[in-house]
Amino acid sequence: MDTSFAWNIVLIDDEEDIRDVMAIALKDAGYRVETAPDGETGLRLCEKICPQIVITDIRMPGMGGLQVLQTLKKNYPDIEVIVVTAFGEMDLAIRALQLDASDFVTKPISDEALSLALKRAKERFSSRKKLKDYTALLEKEKAETSQELFKNIAFQRNLIESSMDGILGCDSQGMVVTYNQCMQQMLGFTKEEVLHRMTLSNFLSRAEYLDFNVAFSDERYGGKDKLMFYETTLTEKSGQSIPVQVSAATVFDQDKANGLVCFFRDLREIRRLEREMEDQARILHQDKMMSLGRLAASVVHEINNPLSGILNYLRLMIRILDKRQLDENQKTKFRQYLELVENETKRCSQIVSSLLDFSRMSPPAFQEVQIEELIHRCIILSQHKLELSKIRLQADIQKDIPAVKGDFSQLQQCIINLIFNAIDAMPQGGTLIIKARHEPETRSALINVTDSGQGIASADLPHIFEPFFTTKKEAFGVGLGLSTVYGIIERHKGTIAVKSKPGKSTTFMLKLPISEAQGAT
Repeated sequence: MDTSFAWNIVLIDDEEDIRDVMAIALKDAGYRVETAPDGETGLRLCEKICPQIVITDIRMPGMGGLQVLQTLKKNYPDIEVIVVTAFGEMDLAIRALQLDASDFVTKPISDEALSLALKRAKERFSSRKKLKDYTALLEKEKAETSQELFKNIAFQRNLIESSMDGILGCDSQGMVVTYNQCMQQMLGFTKEEVLHRMTLSNFLSRAEYLDFNVAFSDERYGGKDKLMFYETTLTEKSGQSIPVQVSAATVFDQDKANGLVCFFRDLREIRRLEREMEDQARILHQDKMMSLGRLAASVVHEINNPLSGILNYLRLMIRILDKRQLDENQKTKFRQYLELVENETKRCSQIVSSLLDFSRMSPPAFQEVQIEELIHRCIILSQHKLELSKIRLQADIQKDIPAVKGDFSQLQQCIINLIFNAIDAMPQGGTLIIKARHEPETRSALINVTDSGQGIASADLPHIFEPFFTTKKEAFGVGLGLSTVYGIIERHKGTIAVKSKPGKSTTFMLKLPISEAQGAT
């Protein structure tokens, strides 16, 4: 986003939860956001702050989104309006575009769809501003004839040419009569090659064109004479296939079908973002499995001793019971034995449960995370490995640290990775210190992980969070651990920093924002 320009948005929706969630997402993306619960309040807010973009629900009590759009375009034609529709409201969405809405998004609103709609709105706003500036120049030079011509061209462009979706219209014979700039960029065919020369079937394979016609006549896809959010593939001039989402409707003239209009949305950017998210999830899981492998051997050793003790006590009690009845003294010993068995069993169960929770692959679930519990779980999993490595653990956790908003599994993965790095840095043993505290002035939770190991060379410090960068010997690491930690902390809107004294110690400092619900108490 262009940070040199302050983009102001007015968000109008009668549902408070939707307003709150969208406002947070928009503010996180760098926009200035004001919200309104209804159309009348939204219009007054627009009059007061003059936003560049308005996002309005299309169905609201009182003044609906189309009325808001019409009023804004009448009084503030430079404001770009994005309308929010529910599935099944294609007629209203088309009507909104005819009234010069810059775009529409459907509920439930995805981050990718909203981001692309905002990108289009900003590009349209910038284009309008350039047109306005140029028009003013023409007026200044009193070029009245040129000015009128330019206005007519601008009007057509605003309705069709400036659309960020591809618009293709066919006449009653199926010949293409409308083909906007976006379609030209998407397919590579010029207007001269397409208009009155080609049909819609020229841009689809035979099978996909047949499927399109079947879907268009099937009421499951939007109703009679319309098609909504249907996904297919267009073929561009070079023969490359382009995934698209298409909404279409029959055009009527005096109740007689007179053609077809199609709105095509290029899905390549959304597909790229989806692949990116899948790659991130895969890397996170691979990193977790590497950590799990290192933990498993340690956990096996840790639970082996208590299991051996449990087995010995149970065998002893069986032998005693086989020989004679118990007197009071033996009953007391049996109770002691059973208490030991119970405590050791609980310890084994806790270790195994923690390991299973850590290994589980689950979608990100952001909720309130207690820092004390997070660090306690990490210590349970890694304590025996620390003992085997002759490393003394010191935990200094401030009581009652407010919860942070995050994914417990991913944050646990961060701490485990830092502990493993510390173990690798102290091959001869040493001391590991984990500190956690609340920093009220920044509304943050701070977690420091310090080792007494070899330290990091000054030349390596700027690169340690880069993927595949490692200071470890070959076969001891692939350099994904710290880059994974960095990515997780960044997604939690936190920060990670490091300071090191070569030959003495290294400290990793995590800073995570306190949950808003906690910060308000």
